[in-house]
Amino acid sequence: MRDALIVSTARTPIGKAFRGAFNDTEAPVLAGHAVRHAVARAGIEGAMVDDVILGCAAQQGSQAYNIGRLATYTAGLPRTVSGTTVDRQCSSGMMAIAMAAQSIMTNNADVAVGGGVESISLVQTKHKNTHRAVSKVAIEAVPTAYIQMIETAEIVAERYHVSREAQDEYSAQSQSRTASAQEAGRFDDEIVPLASTMSVKDRETGEVSKQNVTLEKDEGNRPGTSLESLAGLKPVWKDGRFVKEGKTITAGNASQLSDGASAAVLMDSKLAEIRGVTPLGRFVGIEFAGCEPDEMGIG
Repeated sequence: MRDALIVSTARTPIGKAFRGAFNDTEAPVLAGHAVRHAVARAGIEGAMVDDVILGCAAQQGSQAYNIGRLATYTAGLPRTVSGTTVDRQCSSGMMAIAMAAQSIMTNNADVAVGGGVESISLVQTKHKNTHRAVSKVAIEAVPTAYIQMIETAEIVAERYHVSREAQDEYSAQSQSRTASAQEAGRFDDEIVPLASTMSVKDRETGEVSKQNVTLEKDEGNRPGTSLESLAGLKPVWKDGRFVKEGKTITAGNASQLSDGASAAVLMDSKLAEIRGVTPLGRFVGIEFAGCEPDEMGIG
């Protein structure tokens, strides 16, 4: 079996959904930007790419109709480059990279792109298609099949004894590390800045205007976050079907909703050697297993 090497990577900065720089940027723009720059960083011509595989958890709106293939267009790749999309929810992008690697390892491709994209701002809106979105048969089989992420987080916290204090400590540490890494420029090599036009709503008048911006770093993190400030926040979940009242999950210790895309180029090791490419890493394998939907957070 052949070795699959990761030879390059590129990503957009992470935009804050709804109020961030990418709140009016279509998914093919985000995905194409990441793919185009990852391919360029690999030092290869676009025609050498055999397949583009992108993970996407919410395949609606501008990221419907096979965003993996649409990204080949916006990345400027030849029409001969195929594309496909995979949905394993939160691990969709990781699964896409694994599939790209496995395609190389089994001799189906010499070069493949794996990555992920999500435009929460343009998908999780009033226009989202909810017609028969919840299957009665699936609910009858497993009542928690469609449980909300924040509701399962409350269940996981209680079931596995993850205290509010532990969550706040982890959140404060994460914020501190992110701020330090940004200040030291540790994300700079992987990020490719992206110019966009964002929608800005005036809080007083409600008027919406357009503003041209260029996002160069991840937005949404709060460098000044402290344990004291986190401790003052109230749990946000209420009126759930399985958890009536939240106890531990707050706006400070939960992840934000984001917009962005990332892509990695994978290549057969012998081809990489011929081209003199220095790999970033070698794909060895992947494991996956199911769990109860009400404790999805351990998945």
